[in-house]
Amino acid sequence: MSKEKISVQENKKMATIRDISLKCGVSVSTVSKVLNGYREIGEETSKAVMKAAEELGYVPNSYARQLKLKKSYNIGVLFDTLSVYGLKNEYFAHILAALRENASQGGYDITFIENNIGNRRMTYLEHCKYRNFDGICIVCADFTNPEVLDVVNSDFPVVTIDHSFNEAISILSDNSGGMRDLAQYIVSMGHKKIAYIHGNKSSVTHNRLVAFHQVLAEHDIVIPEYYMKEGEYRLAESAEEFTYELLNLSDRPTCILASDDYAALGVIKAIKRAGLRFPEDISVAGFDGISISQALEPKLTTVKQDTEKLGEQAAKKLICLMESPMTTPLEHIVLKAELIIGDSVKKLR
Repeated sequence: MSKEKISVQENKKMATIRDISLKCGVSVSTVSKVLNGYREIGEETSKAVMKAAEELGYVPNSYARQLKLKKSYNIGVLFDTLSVYGLKNEYFAHILAALRENASQGGYDITFIENNIGNRRMTYLEHCKYRNFDGICIVCADFTNPEVLDVVNSDFPVVTIDHSFNEAISILSDNSGGMRDLAQYIVSMGHKKIAYIHGNKSSVTHNRLVAFHQVLAEHDIVIPEYYMKEGEYRLAESAEEFTYELLNLSDRPTCILASDDYAALGVIKAIKRAGLRFPEDISVAGFDGISISQALEPKLTTVKQDTEKLGEQAAKKLICLMESPMTTPLEHIVLKAELIIGDSVKKLR
């Protein structure tokens, strides 16, 4: 590469607001206002400044910008990486990808909130203050944990996914509607002996359980208490153990509803290991609609949650709450969930 080309590149990297003002023939103050989004500058001048900034390779000093605007342009993401499968979990991976993409488009970075910075132990709230986050998104956490509640009740703008608080914006799938559609379909296939391995206690679990029992009641279906098993979300091993218990019953169920698609894999594994056929002997249904559920043979009947929309809405609503707190309500946003009919629920005569 020639010395001349190297010199041009170096000049681009070192371009300043003054360089832009000289190129455009306007004042440094005018350039600063354009770059900081002030609308009092004419459209033609603004376009000329932005074009010159791009041509010169101008990069704003982010630290100076933070000091001036008292913003870090950083969103803290609370995600329990100790949960099953961690970031490899497809459901959460898609949510986080959409969250990051939309936050980036809004000019924000994301940083995961941990209990440790170096060798120093911190609470979640202490970490948030240390990083000076502009806002917090809680994607996956134990919502009964006092440390999590401290963040929700703090002065930070907060958005939660899959859980609702009065003190935060909540983004949720229509768990009640999704479960109602799924239960109605299973009953329409002739099943009355339906077991449900549901997730641990939360608002999501509660709403799904209510919808499930409402559908049974509407069809005068009564199931024994031992058909209901409380496991952990997205833990195939737990669902597998509960399935063995259900299969050993003298009046075993004809259909087992899993808390999610990962749990459904554990249910299917137990059925096959017990020497039974799936779905000929035992039908299975899941929840979430992850890609692997549709790669199974037979395909799993499940409820698809719009993970991309969950992440997108979380980012957009949090940015609104951070930038316009007095015009952004703390609302609960419910996104439609879609019933996906596969071949895993056998029709009974």
